[in-house]
Amino acid sequence: MYAISLGEGAELRPLEPWHAEEFLTHLERGREFINQYIPFAAKATDVPGAREVLQRYADMRAADTGSLHGIWLDGDLVGGVLFLNFDAEQANCEVGCWLEPAGTGRGLVTRAMRVLIDHAVERRGIHRVEWVASAGNVPSLNVARRLGFTRDGVRREAYPYRGVRHDLEVWSVLAPEWRAAHTRVAHSDH
Repeated sequence: MYAISLGEGAELRPLEPWHAEEFLTHLERGREFINQYIPFAAKATDVPGAREVLQRYADMRAADTGSLHGIWLDGDLVGGVLFLNFDAEQANCEVGCWLEPAGTGRGLVTRAMRVLIDHAVERRGIHRVEWVASAGNVPSLNVARRLGFTRDGVRREAYPYRGVRHDLEVWSVLAPEWRAAHTRVAHSDH
């Protein structure tokens, strides 16, 4: 399908049901780290479970309500970015991400998310892109900041997970803000 270079040996590619074994291997390497704040793929504990998770996102892609995109580093799947609650009619969507430890600290999610948001805003006409993360998930919130999202507020103790009720921070970027930030970046590159 596609492979978009993120630089430094990293690529953004579709993450599809036929990747189930590779996806499971990736999750096994990073499960505890990934699951600190999100139960992403908690049901993917064997190949059929991994395939089921990937199929759910493939079905969302077919329905135009979401999609999953993997990040490969030097040929290994190390994480990904995704669209959730993609609503083209209302021009709103939510984005999310995950990484195993081997992929952290390299700016991979930031670069991959730029590709995703550019696509949403410029190709699909999305007006509002939302980022929701546990208040304790500092790396995730830092990516939202780097990308120019604005903190809209906190949904206090809205997310019960692992016996604790976590605050959820809601961040967003609007299409005109995204475009303005990219115009400034493009002009500063020359």
